[in-house]
Parts: sequence; structure tokens; C-alpha cells
Amino acid sequence: MIEYTYPKAAGLHIKSTKTMAKKPRKIKTAKGLRLKIVNPDSAGIDIADGEMQVCVPEDRDGDNNRRFGSFTEDLIEICEWLRVCRINTVAMEATGVYWIPLYLKLKDYGFDVILANPTQVKNFTQDKTDAADAESLMLQHSYGLIKPSFQPENITRQIRNLARHRMTIVDKSGQETQRMQKAMEMMNIKLSTVISDVLGKSGQAIIRAILDGNHDPKSLAELADPKCKASKETIAKSLEGTWDADKLFMLKQSVDCYDFYQKQLAECDKMIESLLAEYTAEIDIKSNKFVRTRKRTSQKNAVAFDMELYAHAVFGVNIMAMPGMSSNSMLQLVAELGHDFTDKFETCAKFCKWANTAPSNKISGGKLLSSHMKKRKNPVGQVLRICANAVRNEKSEMGAYFRRMKSKSGHNQAVVATAHKMARILYAMVKYNREYNPAKVGCTEKELLIKKRDRAQKALQKLEQKLKEAS
Repeated sequence: MIEYTYPKAAGLHIKSTKTMAKKPRKIKTAKGLRLKIVNPDSAGIDIADGEMQVCVPEDRDGDNNRRFGSFTEDLIEICEWLRVCRINTVAMEATGVYWIPLYLKLKDYGFDVILANPTQVKNFTQDKTDAADAESLMLQHSYGLIKPSFQPENITRQIRNLARHRMTIVDKSGQETQRMQKAMEMMNIKLSTVISDVLGKSGQAIIRAILDGNHDPKSLAELADPKCKASKETIAKSLEGTWDADKLFMLKQSVDCYDFYQKQLAECDKMIESLLAEYTAEIDIKSNKFVRTRKRTSQKNAVAFDMELYAHAVFGVNIMAMPGMSSNSMLQLVAELGHDFTDKFETCAKFCKWANTAPSNKISGGKLLSSHMKKRKNPVGQVLRICANAVRNEKSEMGAYFRRMKSKSGHNQAVVATAHKMARILYAMVKYNREYNPAKVGCTEKELLIKKRDRAQKALQKLEQKLKEAS
């Protein structure tokens, strides 16, 4: 068993343990092969909003299948009872968000907790009751038949919660931007037609001047930055509207909401940075020398701290060097994976399958029946898809690979194929502590053109030979 100690942050947990889930084993008997009990000290818990059904082996207590409440004192009582019953590993279903308090409480008490996907756990008993479900979980876990779900540890979970909350704030901010555009369109103000971004310097200056009472198109057009492609006359024409009081009120409300969400975003970034500082100061990993990439990234909704430096401290390598990677993408990967994800996924293939970037092959009778991607969302897979889509026009080895896959199978398949390659590269970089090497990705655009030319020349030579033989 490996122990990790993290600093106390936000009143959460300091110490956690991580063990690899035991796999099912077969034993030979006089009557044939049988499954061996690999987790004799196991328990199963059926989770619900108002109650917890806990089952332990029959030899541990006279009433081995008990029902508890869901208040904090009930969770403590569950942990104390499991300790009295000499239980060291627990299996539970991931039911909504109701499992989180008990999961964290069990981790605090030092139990090895296996979180099971409800779609992969079936009740083999006849009756469908809470007691039967708990007993079925305990039975399957004792034989090592439950596949554990990936879960980050302690402070990484806090960073993940805030990173996901940050995405929600960004989405809400985007919705308010759409409402601004809607209010202006209803007044026939075509600002979004002549200015590419209404949230930019020119767009915000004009919108806030409108809310301050300036409705003169020419004076409003003068607020636009000289770098705007549209002329002052065109911008002034787009600002000739009806200026309805109700629409102006809607515009003001949307701007106020947008400002509020931007303030919330700044506060969220400060909290995330403080957690990252604690996290990187506590972990001990082998790191290469930090070399900044100097990559130009979008400033819109970007994190307000040096995410490249924090990501290097967590993973030991600079993943910003990967094509298509941005500060927001790095934050999501750090929050979702943590520094030790390569220890939890034994092979790169398992990591890619979990991230939903590898095809789900169905083989029967030696034939491939289907290789469609599963229809499920994985945050890491979504981030890698965004990065893959960003390299579609890049003049790099990854960009050339994307375009080659696109010519074969189409855009959507190219996104998945490139995301899969990025997942393999990310795993290898962190696992073996190696920096990004473009030469390992594939051929450059120039090398591909040279190969194409050589193939065409060989085909031409064969054709000329056939012409000589025919004559």
C-alpha cells in the first residue's frame, strides 16, 4: 500500500491511501476451476439520497446487512462499524453525487474504496432490493469482479471541482454574450456584423457608451480601434437602431451579468492557483529542466496564472510543447488526471480506452463486428479532441497527421485519430519522463510530398516500360 500526504486545504482530507484493485483469480479443484476469494475483508454499499445499505461477510456480525442514514453522524457510524467488522476494502456504486461524502469519509478512515460504474455492476440475486444490491456488491468485490473507476486523490479532487466550476462560469459568461448580441439585433444594431468580437476593446467601448446614453452612431463609431477592418462609416451605419427602452434594459442586464461572471472567474482563478501552489509544493516527482515554449495562445478566458509552470511541476515534463495545447487545456488535464495517473493505468492502451479516444472493438468468431466509439463523455478525451481540432491547419508533424487522416476518413474521424495519438504521447511523456519530440509523431508535410513524388515517379517508370513492351 502506498501512502500520500497532502497539505490540509479548504478543510478537506490530509491523508489518503491508494491500492491497486485485485484481479479475479482461478483455482483448480477436484471439481474443476473455481473463482478464488481475493478480498476476504470486503464490504458492499448501496448508495441512495436518504439511506445507505451496507453489507459485510456473515462471519463478521450477526446483523451483517444493515441500513444507515445519510447524515454525517451516520457516515461516521458506518466507518466505525466497518472497522469493528475488520473490513479493509469497500465497493460502492457511483450514484449521482450521493456517494461523494461517504467515499471521502471512508478514505479518511483508511479504507480502500472501489467506486463501481453502475452500468458495469449487475445484481445476480433474484430480488431487486437495497439489501440484495449491497450483498451483490460485496460478493462481486470479494472475488475481484468489480472494475474500479478512476478517481484522483485529495487535493487533486479539489482542483478538479474548481476547474469544472470554472468551465461552468465561462459557459455562463458566453450565454450572456449571446444575450447582448440578441438585444442589439432586436434593435437592429449590427455591431456583431462589422466587429468580429463584441467582447474586444472596440466592442466593449461602444456597448458601454450606449448604456451611458450615447446613441449617436458617428460618435460611437469613433470609439472603435483604428485597427478594425471595417471603416468608421460602415461601423456608424451598423449603429443606426431603434434604441427601445426595453431592449436597452435587457442589454444592460446582460452586461452586468457578464461583468459579474468575469469577477467570479478572477476569484476562481485565484483559488485554483493557491491549490496548485500547495499541490506542487507537496508532491515529489522527477522533473526535467523547465524550458518555456513561448507559444502564443488565446487570451480570451485564459487562466490568470502561469499554468505552463504548474503543469510542468505536476507532470515533470512540459506538455505545453504538444501542438494544440493551451493553458486552459493544461489546467483541465492537471485537474482531471493528477500527477500519478500513469500508476493507475497500467498501459497506454487502457488510458486511451478510458479517455474514449480508442475504438471499442467487438470481435466474435475471429471477425471484427464493430469498432465504433462509445457514446460517452470523458473530460480528458474532450480536452484532447479540442487540442486535436486546433492543429488542423498547423504546419507541424501533428498537423500533417491530422490532414492525412482527414483525407482518408473525414474530419470527425481525423479528430478522434489525432486525439488518440495525443493521448499516447501524453502518457509516454509523463510515464517515461520525456519531453515532446516532433520526430516521433510522423512525417512532415515536405517529407510526405517527397514520398508522394517518388511513388509517382515509380508509377511513371512502370507505365513507360509497359508502353515500350506494347510497341
